[in-house]
Amino acid sequence: MNTQETILQLEGLKLKGMAECYKALQGMPVNQWPTLDTFMARLAEAEQQYRNRKRTEMYLKTSKLRYNAVMEDVICSEERNLNKEIPLKLMDCTFIDRAENLLIDGKTGCGKYFLACAVGRQACFMGHRVEYFSMNKFVERIALAKLDGSLLKVINHIETSSLMTSDCNRSTTTRVWPCCRYLRTAIRGNQ
Repeated sequence: MNTQETILQLEGLKLKGMAECYKALQGMPVNQWPTLDTFMARLAEAEQQYRNRKRTEMYLKTSKLRYNAVMEDVICSEERNLNKEIPLKLMDCTFIDRAENLLIDGKTGCGKYFLACAVGRQACFMGHRVEYFSMNKFVERIALAKLDGSLLKVINHIETSSLMTSDCNRSTTTRVWPCCRYLRTAIRGNQ
């Protein structure tokens, strides 16, 4: 079997990361080729990195966050009542695993939603699904789902996300909700 057939087989098996790595390794001079165990380790690592990158890209695309914000771009100042420790604590996204809510409160234009987008983007990079809802659209979606009988389907879709961001009242508050475990109870409780 020649190199091109091997690459086609890897791509046919949906091992595109391995195929790309194999192409790159084939471009190296023969005397610099790695040993068989190193070669296999590189192929496996390349495939894992490829899948993680694709998953992150999908999570970012489906999150529908309004801003392309990252935690490093969040401006910390006393005027905004935000010190440097807060973004550092949020960067590891452990509050999602602990199912803790994050309520971002402040004046109009102080960057509440920018911070929420940065947290959401960081969560995507950490392997969590994120979904954004404006509160008006979220309530409307739930009401329509109740009417047409698809409420359970909507709840199940929302529960696949690890983190949900919503702007309760754009001028005052942004909520970041980890896991929608309690969403089913909250919606049924408000009928």
